[in-house]
Amino acid sequence: MAKAYRTPLYERHVALGAAMVEFGGWEMPLHYAGGIVQEHLATRKGAGLFDVSHMGRFRIAGSGALGYLQHVLTCDAGAVKAGTAQYAMIGNEQGGAIDDAYLYHLSEGQYLLVVNAGNRGKDWGHLTGEAQAWAGVRLTDDSESLAMLSLQGPRAREMLGAAVEEERKLPVNRDGVAAVRMGGVEGWVSRTGYTGEPVCFEIFVAREQVGRVWDRLVAEGARPVGLGARDTLRLEDGLPLYGHELGEDAEGKEIPIFACGPARRAVSFSAGKGEFIGKGALQRQAEAWEKIQAGGRDASGALPRRVRALAVLEKVVARQGAKVFHGGRQAGYVTSGTMVPYWKTAGAGLGTRLTKESGLRPVCLALIDSALRTDEEVEVEIRGQRARARVVRRHLDGSMAPYAHPVLHGERAAAGVEAGPTDRGGKALALLKRAAENHQWRQRECINLIPSEQTPSPMVRRLSIMDPMGRYAEHRRVKELGDAEVYYYQGTDFIREAERLLEAELREYLGCNEVETRVVSGQMANAAVFSAMVDYVNRGTKGERRRLQGVMNNHIIKGGHLSAQPMGALHDYIGRDPATGKAAVVNFPVQADNPYRIDVEACRGLLEKHRPELIIFGKSMVLHREPVAEVRRFVDELKLETVIMYDMAHVLGLAGRHFQEPFKEGADVVTGSTHKTFFGTQRGVVATNFGAGEGRSYVAEAVRRRTFPGSVSNHHLGTLLGLLLAAYEMNTFKDEYQRNVVGNAKALARALAGAGLKVAGDAAAGYTETHQVIVKVGYARGPEMARKLEESNIICNYQATPEEDGFSAAGALRLGVQEMTRFGMVEKDFETLAGLMAEVILEDKAVVEEVKRLRGQFVEMRYCFNEKEYEGAMQRLHELM
Repeated sequence: MAKAYRTPLYERHVALGAAMVEFGGWEMPLHYAGGIVQEHLATRKGAGLFDVSHMGRFRIAGSGALGYLQHVLTCDAGAVKAGTAQYAMIGNEQGGAIDDAYLYHLSEGQYLLVVNAGNRGKDWGHLTGEAQAWAGVRLTDDSESLAMLSLQGPRAREMLGAAVEEERKLPVNRDGVAAVRMGGVEGWVSRTGYTGEPVCFEIFVAREQVGRVWDRLVAEGARPVGLGARDTLRLEDGLPLYGHELGEDAEGKEIPIFACGPARRAVSFSAGKGEFIGKGALQRQAEAWEKIQAGGRDASGALPRRVRALAVLEKVVARQGAKVFHGGRQAGYVTSGTMVPYWKTAGAGLGTRLTKESGLRPVCLALIDSALRTDEEVEVEIRGQRARARVVRRHLDGSMAPYAHPVLHGERAAAGVEAGPTDRGGKALALLKRAAENHQWRQRECINLIPSEQTPSPMVRRLSIMDPMGRYAEHRRVKELGDAEVYYYQGTDFIREAERLLEAELREYLGCNEVETRVVSGQMANAAVFSAMVDYVNRGTKGERRRLQGVMNNHIIKGGHLSAQPMGALHDYIGRDPATGKAAVVNFPVQADNPYRIDVEACRGLLEKHRPELIIFGKSMVLHREPVAEVRRFVDELKLETVIMYDMAHVLGLAGRHFQEPFKEGADVVTGSTHKTFFGTQRGVVATNFGAGEGRSYVAEAVRRRTFPGSVSNHHLGTLLGLLLAAYEMNTFKDEYQRNVVGNAKALARALAGAGLKVAGDAAAGYTETHQVIVKVGYARGPEMARKLEESNIICNYQATPEEDGFSAAGALRLGVQEMTRFGMVEKDFETLAGLMAEVILEDKAVVEEVKRLRGQFVEMRYCFNEKEYEGAMQRLHELM
């Protein structure tokens, strides 16, 4: 046998006591002194460092590179934009895998394809052979000149962040790719991996420099991990290994790519791909898979078996090749199996934590009959005996960064129910008492800093429970009656009057010509606008209606509203980008040194390129003004048929000269919630400002239709009445209230920074221009810190920053001063509060008594009408209840 290759880290592996083995033609560490189990556990709780330089690395470039990749790979290479990566299959005409691979688009037109070490020669021969038919394609085998490391685990970002020169350049999103410098070493870092860890990185550097990077990461605490734990980690997550779940089966037959769940995600039939190797066979597999998913059976024979996770219910190990039985007949066989270690957990939900205790459990993957469903029991033949097993969805849940959690499938004890009253009268009394206790705690003993909440004034609350609460007042304009507003219920004269008065107050407040007040939440307001926009772009169309083909918004991880995302209220109204197959959304670019500000100059180019039909401003994590005027100028200069919408959910109560006036700056539509910085009840609003006779005024008409009958029937008349009084209060007190909100937020931010906490935003602007303050408390420590603050009666919410992996890994606190400003707190009081918060966060002190004393000074509502001045009218309302 030819002499095995050695990676540039070979000597380091030997020095660490690694057990070296031949793998794929390379001498590689199987495990180090601590053994496979400890390396597996160390990765799941800390960070594992893997030398994966044995894998094949092929560079593809040239004018024909994209077309070539579309032909030889199953993924849509056109959707892999520069700075991203994608799992892919090198397929054959039979719909099987020559190999699985990862495609990295390093920079414009420069691709890197990583393949399995054992298939490197075969893959190279296939790829270079196919390249002969493609002009303008350059292939280079960089497997020996370019080294590769993998850093996986919940502490990976922390360790890599300490090693790179600019942590903010690390890719945030899964499959992101970025160029970085690590101690003077140039390289590439991607958010990819083969362990199931939600926090995962792979690093590419020149062969002669990889030792420096390895040493630095080990010094930061990364645990060297060998091939043994790499295999148990991938198996626990159900990831395929070529020669096991891909390639040929035990009978020498081709395993269909669609038989393997992760492999299916590597296949695209987007129009941009055209014809590619294996397309026909894969389409037949896809059709079979759809039938199976719908509960049917595959009669075509394209997908007779699928790779499924099996939980072995007995303490025995199922190895590759073990037969699987169901109903007395063989249903398939195990493709990979072993005993994997796992950390035991305590707590529930976001409070789930890994303990110091670990265990072992037998898991496997098996190629079994496609008709077998999740939770069906099967038997695995192990050394002549049949052991019970169950078909399961997964063995590991990596959806909640930073930790991957084991999914256990044994019997679980039923959760106990706390004892309480058994009769309904007793239950009612208990409810009344708990409600009173909660009201006392939240309204008199806690300091509320949640930026999306507001306490309405006592008069607003009283009006909200009067008649017409519980009544109906459906109405719409009828063209046939001269656009008259027709009400479908009697007894509605009072609410008709209240609606007209509310519309007038909100038109005055926002400076617009039309307001829709029947939407009962900000989310519904947005949905009504999106639906109206679909009506608008399809006006005059008699054929099939299309969805919106271009929307520009703030990305959710950059603070954008959930309702403005394809996963939120936009979901049913956004089309697909034909080039990528993804939602036709482009995100606002942000400033490199302040991701809370939009990069205005970069916007113009994106607007010109994508020509969106709808632009959505607005954030749930908002520190600065939105550049409405600047973008309006760009839209007008480019002569775009674009509607500009500002979702002011969080900042509706700041609309005015102390923050920004969106309609004066060029917005067409404003939506919002009426219970955050605005004083009102929990409702929503849509405001428009189209000129008379303007074509786009069709949007305002469509909003009315898509509100009723499109979205709402009963529009909660009690809270609408309360909102009218809140609008009177807002228009009366807004100048002083808005000025103090912004001043208090700046005071809180400065004081928190002065106390040693890391405050986000532009320090030169006082960190914030709104009611919000963002405080960074450490990666994934947000939930813990929010809980500790709640224990001291300070209520806030944790928040993922633009550099983090989602809400479960949140490393910040989002604070809002609007409610406590309304209860009378001023700058010096927020400075006192900042000191108490610093004691909790930095010193782990309990300050509940101090907080109670502070809150006790602020229990009377400000910026509202004084009940004593309306004593007679209020007494009459009390008498009628």
